[in-house]
Amino acid sequence: MARYRGSVCRLCRREMQKLYLKGDRCYGDKCAVERRTYPPGQHGQGRRGKASDYGIQLREKQKVKRMYGLAENQFRLTYKRASSMHGVTGHNLLQLLERRLDNVVFRLGFANSRTQARQWVRHSHFTVNGHKVNIPSALVKAGDVVAVVQTSRELGQLKEAMEAVARRTIPGWLELDVKDLSGTVKALPTREELTMPMQEQLIVELYSR
Repeated sequence: MARYRGSVCRLCRREMQKLYLKGDRCYGDKCAVERRTYPPGQHGQGRRGKASDYGIQLREKQKVKRMYGLAENQFRLTYKRASSMHGVTGHNLLQLLERRLDNVVFRLGFANSRTQARQWVRHSHFTVNGHKVNIPSALVKAGDVVAVVQTSRELGQLKEAMEAVARRTIPGWLELDVKDLSGTVKALPTREELTMPMQEQLIVELYSR
C-alpha cells in the first residue's frame, strides 16, 4: 500500500489547519501553519478563485483522512461501514475513526503523533485487555483497557511523550492512569467530545454524489 513520504507540515499547510502530524513541533513556535499562513507550492500566495461545492467537500474529506493517517481505500471502506450502521452516517464515521487503536494510543498521550502511535502498535508495544494487539485499525469498545506492555515501559520516546501529556487534553471518553501506563475506554465517543473542527456532513455529501 502506498504511503505518503513527503513533509507532513506541507499537508497541514494545504488544509490551512493544524492536523497535529508532527508531535511537539505542532505545539511550538516552529509550527509551519503559524509561520507560513498560505498553502504550499509556487502559487500558494497567489490569488485563488472561489472553490466549488465539490472542491469544499473534497478538501474536508482530505483533511479528515490526513488527520487520521488513512489511505484513500481505507477511508472509503470506513465510510462504507459507517453508512451501513444505525444512526447518523457522519457521526458514525467520526466515531469509527476515533475508536481505532492507533488513535486511542495517541489520544491517551502514549505517542506524540498518530504516525508514531501506528508504528508502536505494529511493533506490539500495547495490549488491549491484557492481549497484545498489533493492528492499528483494531476498534476498541467501551470497557477496554489499553496498556503499554511491561517490556516497553522504559522506552525513551514513550517517556518523552508522557512528559508532554500536560499539553494535551485527554478526551472525556478516555481515562488515563499515568502510574500504571494504561488507559480505559469509559464510553464510545460522542460528537460533542470531538473538538477538532470537522464538518462530516460535507464528506457524506461527497460520497453520496
